[in-house]
Amino acid sequence: MPTYMYKAVTSSGLIVRNKVEAPSRQKLIRILKDNDLMPISIEQKSYSGKKKKTVKKNVKDVEEIMSNVNTTQINTKKTSTTIEKINMYLSKTEKVTPRDLVIFTQNFYLLKKANFNNIHALKTILESTENYTFKGVLEDILAGVEAGENMYTTMEYYSDIFPFIYINMIKVGELSGSLTNSLEQAVKYLDSSEALNKKLKSILIPNIVQFALLIIMLIVGTIVAIPAIQNVYEEMGSTDQLPAITLWFQGVLNNLVKYWYIPLSIILVIIATVVFYINTPKGKYNFHYFKYKMPIFGQLIFALDFSRLMKAMLLNLENGMRIQEAIEVSKNVIENYVMLSIIETSLNNILIGDSWIEPFEKSGLPKPMVTEMLNIGMQTNLSEMMKKLVDYMEIDIDNIIEKIMKTLPEVVYLIVGCVLIFFVLVVLAPCIQVYMGGFLFSAAGV
Repeated sequence: MPTYMYKAVTSSGLIVRNKVEAPSRQKLIRILKDNDLMPISIEQKSYSGKKKKTVKKNVKDVEEIMSNVNTTQINTKKTSTTIEKINMYLSKTEKVTPRDLVIFTQNFYLLKKANFNNIHALKTILESTENYTFKGVLEDILAGVEAGENMYTTMEYYSDIFPFIYINMIKVGELSGSLTNSLEQAVKYLDSSEALNKKLKSILIPNIVQFALLIIMLIVGTIVAIPAIQNVYEEMGSTDQLPAITLWFQGVLNNLVKYWYIPLSIILVIIATVVFYINTPKGKYNFHYFKYKMPIFGQLIFALDFSRLMKAMLLNLENGMRIQEAIEVSKNVIENYVMLSIIETSLNNILIGDSWIEPFEKSGLPKPMVTEMLNIGMQTNLSEMMKKLVDYMEIDIDNIIEKIMKTLPEVVYLIVGCVLIFFVLVVLAPCIQVYMGGFLFSAAGV
């Protein structure tokens, strides 16, 4: 059973802290309030130790603990075995990886497909979960389900483990009665995200390393090699000069080293200003709009968001929801403010009898073929047309990704190439000039 550390205030204003076991966070909050305690903060402690095959503590056990609420410490010392100590250490250091989430989702989807109920499926997965931290999270989710709550309500407390989109996919599935289909979408989402990240890393990481090395060589060469060449010229009495671009870059570096605090302050002020602006409502909206319109990745980001919205709507429509209800529930899978504003406009259009597709058309973000398919679907069979639309968007997303994989290396190579040319002009050209020995003629007065 999960362990929680809580801080609460009594009716007399006394603040108490305690560590207790409870079936779930929600249950603990109710127990605290029943004992005239107002919760201030509740933090789940990492899961530790083996799962004992004993009868779980029930609510009465927790209430007995709560009856001694005025004590701020509970003596929980006991002799631990070596294995339990190791498990406790692992529980404090082990993190939940994306791979753990992928395996859980795949297993849960397969069990649901085999007609397991949520409780049975979670208990089965718990027995094979090796990550102790994740095991504690799943036990908390299981306790919530056993108490009659939805899975997504507990997942929302663990937003550092479950992505926003993932939680809302589960939410749509539970609210629409299509959890199995939502899990299938979640599996595809996690797999596609992982595959895309691997592709991007395979392109970006080698080129970023190469770019960083070139910058380091450029700076070190300018600081170390260029002064050495100047000393050679002066010692030999040569009148030759280093290239103008070399002297310019050397002056820039010398000033940066001397007045380092000025560019650092400017950079920090710019970062702070951008972060502050993005956290304002208008700034966040503009930033999200930039995501959809940005070069290279903008089209892909919008296509992924719109595809998730259409898939969620299709699930809801197939489960008998009306269009308005389907859109209302489906908007939970979207995080982008621009898309959410379009969806809200669509809902308002439905209320006044206008087309819910019109706001998407006016935004200019979806492709004309997408909105045309939706218009035809409204005149014929929307669910069948949306199935075809989802298939079309999957193909379109694959084409966009393929295009990005071709364009991105060209952009990266262009940037690295420019830095390399600059490095040759600034550092290598003077070195070659010294190697050729041309400065000796001017030193000899020839």
